[in-house]
Amino acid sequence: MKPLVMIYWLRLVLGVIAASLSTLLAVLSNELSVTTFINGITVALAVYLISYYILKAKFVAKVEKQSKLMTQGIGIYFFTWLVFWVLMYTILKGPLPVAT
Repeated sequence: MKPLVMIYWLRLVLGVIAASLSTLLAVLSNELSVTTFINGITVALAVYLISYYILKAKFVAKVEKQSKLMTQGIGIYFFTWLVFWVLMYTILKGPLPVAT
């Protein structure tokens, strides 16, 4: 498998892991607010940046353009993170009450 394909699929899996951590943080805070969302984004960005430095150390000689290490899989990572975060939070906490 080519290095960029491996990075793409790894970022997809890391998006699910980051969503799990964000959900755990949101459920433990037991509150739904803007800070919960900001904390979730912070977790997602931290996981992405950590993965960048790890992948950079591993694939620096195998990738032609070094900028591809940062950008490869960024879209699927954040899309996966958002979808799984909403899905897991809804499963664990239930839907939000509707005001009538």
